[in-house]
Amino acid sequence: MIKVFLKGHDYQYEVSELLKVFEEPKKIEFIENEALVDDQSFLLVSKVSEINDEYDIITQLIKNHKVMIENTIKYKKDTTDHGKIRKILKRKIKLSIYDTLSKFYEIHPLWGILTGIRPTKIVHELMDQKLDLQHIRQKLKENYRMSEEKIDLVTKIAQIERPVIKTNNGDAVSVYVSIPFCPTRCIYCSFPSNPLDKGKNLIKEYLKALIYEIKETGEILKEHNKKVETLYIGGGTPTTLSHEELEMLIKAIKKHIDLKWVKEITVEAGRPDTITMEKLMVLKREGVERISINPQTMNQKTLEVIGRSHTAEDIIHSYQMAKKIGFDTINMDMIIGLPGETPEMVEKTMKEIEKLNPENLTVHTLAVKKTSRLRQHLNDYPLAKEEEARKMLQITQTYAERMGLIPYYMYRQKYMLGNLENIGYAKAGHEGIYNIQIMEEKQSIIALGAGAVSKIYYQEENRLERVPNVTNVEHYIARVEEMVERKRKEIDHC
Repeated sequence: MIKVFLKGHDYQYEVSELLKVFEEPKKIEFIENEALVDDQSFLLVSKVSEINDEYDIITQLIKNHKVMIENTIKYKKDTTDHGKIRKILKRKIKLSIYDTLSKFYEIHPLWGILTGIRPTKIVHELMDQKLDLQHIRQKLKENYRMSEEKIDLVTKIAQIERPVIKTNNGDAVSVYVSIPFCPTRCIYCSFPSNPLDKGKNLIKEYLKALIYEIKETGEILKEHNKKVETLYIGGGTPTTLSHEELEMLIKAIKKHIDLKWVKEITVEAGRPDTITMEKLMVLKREGVERISINPQTMNQKTLEVIGRSHTAEDIIHSYQMAKKIGFDTINMDMIIGLPGETPEMVEKTMKEIEKLNPENLTVHTLAVKKTSRLRQHLNDYPLAKEEEARKMLQITQTYAERMGLIPYYMYRQKYMLGNLENIGYAKAGHEGIYNIQIMEEKQSIIALGAGAVSKIYYQEENRLERVPNVTNVEHYIARVEEMVERKRKEIDHC
C-alpha cells in the first residue's frame, strides 16, 4: 500500500493515473494529512510557489517519518497563460513522481510519464513548432521520460501520418456508421454491441431509424458543403446483417450522403461466422475495398474461452474467399494477452497470419475494461504478466516486419496489460485514412447509429466537441430525431 499526500495542488487524477503504472490501483490511497503512524509510508507531492515566480515540485517517499527518496524539479513561470501554466505544472509534477518511483521500484516504464491514449499527438504538436526530428526525440526523452523504443515508434508513425493530416481542411469529414450487433459477446468486449439472440428482433426497426439519421445527416452535410473523405461501417459486426440488409444500408448511404470525394470505404466484416459469399459480393459490388476479418487468436481453445463461435479454419476460409472476390485491403485484428495464452501461442497465431499475408494487421494489447465480462470475473482467467506481454508484442512486431508491414497508427487504452499499446500495421499504400483521422483528431468524424460518438473539430481553435448518440438500441430508435438535432446544432457552429 502506498499512501499519497498532495500539497499545494489538486492534480489527484493525473497523479493517480501515473501511480497506476507503478502500483496496483487497490494499493494506492490518497490521504488528507501527513499525520501517519510509524509503520506507514507515504508519498508527499508538493508544489512550492516562490516570490520570483519559480516553482519547486518536491516529491518525497517517506517511511517511518524518514525521507527515503527525495526529488525536486524547478519550473520558472514564463507565461501568463493560466491554462498553459497548469499543463506544464502537471507535467513537472508527474516527472518528479516518475523519477522518485523509478528509483524506489528500480523500473523505468517504457512510456515514461505518459498515460494518455494518443502519444503521437505530442509529436505532431512538436512538428507544428517546426522542430526537427533530433530535437523532437530530445524533448520526448527529457519532458516525458519516454524510452528510445517508444520514441522510435511514435516518431516513425507520426511521419507516416503527417501527409494525411496536413491536407485536412474545414470542409473534409469522415463518416462512421454503427451496426451494434454481434453473433455473441466476447468476454473482453466493452463496445455497445447486442448479441443476436437478444437483438435480432430489433434489426429491422434499427435500420429504419439508422437510414432516417443517414438521410437527415446527409442534408446537414450538404447544407454546410462538407466533403466526405472516408466512410467506415463498424460495430459490433456489420456482417451480422443479411446480405439484403447490407445492400439496403449501403445503397441508402450512397443515396443520401454525397460520396463523390470519398477516398476510402471500410466495412468491419470482423467475425468469420458472419461472413458469406453473398455478403462479400454485396460489399465488393457497392465499392467497398477495405474489410476486416479478425481472428484475435488462431488458437481454438482460446477462441472458445473468449466466447467466439467460430474455428481457426473458419478464419482462413473467410480470408481466402474475400481474396478470391478481389478485395484490395484486408485487415486482420489480433489480441495479445488473451486469457491463458503464452508467447508460444501468440507466435502460432502470427505464423498462421503470415501465411495469409494480409495488407493490414492490427495488434491489440488486452485491455480489461470495466464493463466487460472479463473484468467482472477476473479471478477466473489467467492473464499475462508485464514481461510476458512485452515479449508477445515483440513477437508480433517481428512477424509484421517479415511480412513487410510498417506501423502507421497507434493508440493506448486504460487497463492495458503491461501499460503497452495497440499498433496498426500496413503495407505501403494500404494505410487506413480513417484510422489516422480518428486517432489524431484533426478532422470531424460524423458518427451515426446507436452508441456512435461524433467528434466535431474546430480547426481554428484546435479543439473537439463530442456529440454522443444514445447507446441503447431501443432508446436510439425512439429518439433518433433527437440524435440528428444534436449533430445539426454542433455542425451549425463549427
